[in-house]
Amino acid sequence: MAARIHVITLGVSDLDRALSFYRDGLGLPSQGIIGTQYAGDDQRPAGAVAMFKLGDGLILSLYPRPDLAKDAAVHASHTAGSGFSIGQIVDSREDVDRILQLARRAGATVPGPAHERPWGIYSGYFADPDGHLWEIIYSLPNNAPA
Repeated sequence: MAARIHVITLGVSDLDRALSFYRDGLGLPSQGIIGTQYAGDDQRPAGAVAMFKLGDGLILSLYPRPDLAKDAAVHASHTAGSGFSIGQIVDSREDVDRILQLARRAGATVPGPAHERPWGIYSGYFADPDGHLWEIIYSLPNNAPA
């Protein structure tokens, strides 16, 4: 089996707010909320979800936390962000700073400024309204700090 990731699903507390953050705030393309015709109950998850088709065929999916927990048969606390970060590689330092500013304006928490790391990257973090942590990364020329 070749190890690949095709879909990342984030559990969110408010699907409309999360859609607005990613689509309207960050500018990611989406058809909006789909699957609303599939009602859930105490045992079965509802079908409402928002999806974003990203580069390289990756799909970012937003699913209400209670429904994700039912679907995966786990406690809702296991669907909260963030015990990891999602990384996006960009083409320049300016792209890192621009995306962090865009995220801040959209309602993200940006814990600090981007900075260089000794292993040759310039990056910074933001957390979406549900606490999912993103790292925006630029690989420095020759992969060494200036």
